Amino acid sequence: MQNWARITNIAALVLAVLMGAAGARAEELKIGASGPLSGGGTDWGIALQRGATVAIDEINGAGGVKVGGTTYTLKMVMYDDQYTAQGGTTVATRLINVDGVKFIIGPVGSPAALGLIGVTGPAKVVALTNGYNPKILSPEAKYNFRIQLPTEYFAPGIARWLSKTYPQAKKAGFISPNDSVGQSLTPIHIATYKEVGIENVSNEMYDRGMTDFNPLITRMMARNADILELDGTAPGDAGLITKQARQLGYKGIIIQTGGPGIDEVVKVAGPFAEGFLSYDLFDPNEKSGQPFVTRYRAKFQGPINGLSPIYYNTIKLLAEALRRAGTLDTDKVRDEIEKLDGFPSLFGPVKWGGQDRYGIRHQLLHDFFVSQVKNGQVVPVTRLGGAN
Repeated sequence: MQNWARITNIAALVLAVLMGAAGARAEELKIGASGPLSGGGTDWGIALQRGATVAIDEINGAGGVKVGGTTYTLKMVMYDDQYTAQGGTTVATRLINVDGVKFIIGPVGSPAALGLIGVTGPAKVVALTNGYNPKILSPEAKYNFRIQLPTEYFAPGIARWLSKTYPQAKKAGFISPNDSVGQSLTPIHIATYKEVGIENVSNEMYDRGMTDFNPLITRMMARNADILELDGTAPGDAGLITKQARQLGYKGIIIQTGGPGIDEVVKVAGPFAEGFLSYDLFDPNEKSGQPFVTRYRAKFQGPINGLSPIYYNTIKLLAEALRRAGTLDTDKVRDEIEKLDGFPSLFGPVKWGGQDRYGIRHQLLHDFFVSQVKNGQVVPVTRLGGAN
């Protein structure tokens, strides 16, 4: 009997230890993600997925996020929004109603972002989105933040740089998607080019899914455009247009003053991408970005798309806001995101803007780059300020 009692006591002690360990185990917090994992914008969706994964692994490896008295490990739940408004709506609905998320990163582009915030706003779900359409931010969208500079912030600086670097270029032709992206962004680009003395001589719009751009390029070339501006064209489409333009004999400047995806352009256009210019977000050679680059390369191969550090940064900002809020209440987390000014991030101290343009201070400000394909490699050629 004594032996049996001793065994029972030991078993009870072991059980208590195990239960205590289980009680100390961090709870799981799902972070929703929406991005294109198919079609011409796939490179952007993968960039979101990878950048967020690096941040989540780093945070979880350090013990998770302590929110009030509970420690959480983060888990990303991502769905393909197909770079469409309906896709953004569908993903948001599934994340909220099926997965029960309160915080979403993405989408990457305007169509999906506009679809998503139509669902997240009424549900009081915090959305950290991307997309250049001015309608993405408004006083009514109180739970939505834009975590990358839109066109109206970076296009003027790029136009000024372009006119100084290539003073002989005086005529621009535009090829843009015929949706909310092209319809809202092309007028901004045309106006910024006009301000620096570059005339718009051709404005071609195409439907998503188009693969033969030769007729559009031919009309642009007939108008003697010195610059082919690809606007907010998705990386896969930009690669096809670049390749077909060079095959047709176009000798002018090709630039994409829109969503970064220059590595995808190189992959699609091959040697025809030489000299291609693009708005870019990140220089992997800068000292401040080396910790991120090291962690990224430990998990993934190939070039680092400029959007990956954007979403790495986004997850880190959300984690800090959760810590400060001490609760998962989305009103309080939103308030703490607004107060992150000065918090050190991958792109320097956080600075929110946008009040003058959108009526709400939910626009993250940061510097940006122009990169160029040289000898098959992506090389940042200038850094421009965006925090003003």
